[in-house]
Amino acid sequence: MANISKKIKLQIPAGQANPAPPVGTVLGPAGINLQEFCTRYNDATKDKMGDILPVEITIYEDRTFDFVIKTPPAAFLLKKASKAKKGAVNGKNDTVGTITEAQLREIAETKLPDLNCYTVEDAMKIVEGTALNMGIKIEK
Repeated sequence: MANISKKIKLQIPAGQANPAPPVGTVLGPAGINLQEFCTRYNDATKDKMGDILPVEITIYEDRTFDFVIKTPPAAFLLKKASKAKKGAVNGKNDTVGTITEAQLREIAETKLPDLNCYTVEDAMKIVEGTALNMGIKIEK
């Protein structure tokens, strides 16, 4: 493999990448084949339609590329579980939704590979902090 030219991070809806902005705007100047990236990304993420997935793209000097798909952002998963349209402006005082402790555990298990912790309990604390800042209460 050639040397790494640059790394780019994007958040793209699963199965819906296309060469139009924002994907084309960011990846076009890097000189990679946009249609090839979109096809490979869409094939890899078609089972997660409806989710927004962070992707880390590594571009090499010979204009080839690799990408790693991460788990959806915790805020996205929390909004989806609580059916909230968006987070609260003042999360500590306002409530936009609630989730159960079981839902919190499920989200923490999903996020565990991308978080800076080793146990589900630690991941739950991280996700709980995000939920509280968004105005989503956890029913215990």
